[in-house]
Amino acid sequence: MVKPRTWKKYKFVVDGRIKHKGITKDLDRREEEHRQKYGKGRIKQVGSGVTEDSAREWEKKQGVS
Repeated sequence: MVKPRTWKKYKFVVDGRIKHKGITKDLDRREEEHRQKYGKGRIKQVGSGVTEDSAREWEKKQGVS
């Protein structure tokens, strides 16, 4: 059975600097959450959609907790 690739890896960038890296299934919602914390900024998706296992592995490698 093929696992769905619904998870997205992303970086939240403010003024050209990465403020946060993470994973989500909803980039728009997550971007709004980060804007509430950091102010202006944008999410930049990293790669294409991936499985949850792959997303969580990437998150660990990025040092995101």
